[in-house]
Amino acid sequence: MNTIQNNIKLWTLMVALMAMVGCSSDKGDDSEVNPNDNAPAVSENDSMAQDKSEDEVKSEKETDDIIGQKWLLVTLEGQPVEPAENKEQAIYFQLQEKGNRVMGFAGCNTFNGTYTLEEGMRIRFSQMLSTLKACPDVDVDEQAFLAVFELTDNYTMNNGELILNVGRRAPLAVFQQP
Repeated sequence: MNTIQNNIKLWTLMVALMAMVGCSSDKGDDSEVNPNDNAPAVSENDSMAQDKSEDEVKSEKETDDIIGQKWLLVTLEGQPVEPAENKEQAIYFQLQEKGNRVMGFAGCNTFNGTYTLEEGMRIRFSQMLSTLKACPDVDVDEQAFLAVFELTDNYTMNNGELILNVGRRAPLAVFQQP
C-alpha cells in the first residue's frame, strides 16, 4: 500500500514539474511579462452575457423574487377579494423552483401544475389540476380563479404586488405576500 501511495506522490510531482516547465517563458529575464498573455480568450457570446442590460438584470431579479414566495389573492378580475373570516387559509399560489411546479389553494380546493418563465416577464402555466371538493360557502368563484392560470401569459411587479396578465389587457388577478 505504501508503494502505491509513494508512486502516486511521485507521479503527481512529475506532472506538476512538467506543467511548470511547459509554462516557462522563452523570453529573457529582462523582458516584460504581460499578465494577459495567459488570460483565457473571451468569446463574443461571453462578453455579451457579461454585458447584460439593466432591464435584463431587473427582469432576472424579479423572476427570482416571485419563485418560492406565497402569493395571496387580493384582486380577481378587477374586484377586491377579502379573506373570509371563517376560512382556515387564504386563497394563494406558490411557484416552486424544484420541477417548476405551481401549487396553491383556491378557496375550497387545492391545485397544482407546472409553469415556465421566459425572458420579458413571460409566464405560462400548464397541466393544471385541482381537487374536486364541493364547498357551498366559498366566497370566490374558484373556476374564475383557476381560469386565470390558463389565460395568463405575462406578469408584472408593482410595489410588492404580483400581477398576472393576458396580453396588455387589465390584470386578471393581483397578489401580495402575506
